[in-house]
Amino acid sequence: MNATARSTTTVTADAATAGLAAEISAWFGENARDLPWRRAGFSAWGTLVSEFMLQQTPVNRVIPRLAEWLERWPTPGDLAAVPPGEAVRAWASLGYPRRALWLHAAAVQITERHSGVVPHDVDDLLALTGIGDYTARAVAAFAYGHRHPVVDTNTRRVIARAVAGQAEPAPPSRTRDLEAMEQLLPEETVAAAVFNAAIMELGAVVCTSRSPRCDACPIRDACAWRAAGYPEYAGPKKAVQKKFEGSDRQVRGLIMAELRSTHHPVTAAEIEGLWPDAVQRDRALAGLLADGLAVCVDTGMYALSQG
Repeated sequence: MNATARSTTTVTADAATAGLAAEISAWFGENARDLPWRRAGFSAWGTLVSEFMLQQTPVNRVIPRLAEWLERWPTPGDLAAVPPGEAVRAWASLGYPRRALWLHAAAVQITERHSGVVPHDVDDLLALTGIGDYTARAVAAFAYGHRHPVVDTNTRRVIARAVAGQAEPAPPSRTRDLEAMEQLLPEETVAAAVFNAAIMELGAVVCTSRSPRCDACPIRDACAWRAAGYPEYAGPKKAVQKKFEGSDRQVRGLIMAELRSTHHPVTAAEIEGLWPDAVQRDRALAGLLADGLAVCVDTGMYALSQG
């Protein structure tokens, strides 16, 4: 290919990429759900809390819990001032309660290292407990308006279908996923922040995993997967999580619910009544103790961690 041909190809690709971003962002402007963390004046702390809560938890379950949390602890300093067990108790039924411990630890670190202000720098955010690459970039982009590619499961699915022509994305790869999003991301910072949110929204409500609503998609005419006739995905897949029913996760959840239900220690006998399989029950309790979610306050007596 000669230089002129390469230049023409690059211009065409850039134009197509810009067109996808513009179409998705325009659709978002008219169809975005009214979510608390998208409203003007929502704090960086609120954004950080929402991102912790939204990990593996549906939006409709997060919204009421987020409101309760921010009313009780409107700043990192407010949360840092209470024992970590109170954060776990307030986490209630959101699941994966280690997130509550991590969020409490992050609040303490923000209070001590950053004078109670959520940092805006990605590296500073990554240095906080429980914050990975996605959350750090999401806070920097959505709370502070910085230009960073932000990639979640919904983003990956839209790019896989619209750009790569695949029914679903390959297993996550930080480098590959960020590069793919960077190619679509507008250069202007405000437009980039809007597009980060817009492509996530498209994947969440239109380009869904099981029943994509292609007729309602703003980029249906440019979608490589649709153009190819919706071929099935034949590439490598992410490992499927084991069923919840009967799992150690279920037993851990039952024990945690019992610990949260009272401010008094729970006896070993009370825990024994929660699950019939003694080996699995003991394994779940040992895991909670090792994770710091529960503590043994006396022989055969257990409570939420108090830090």
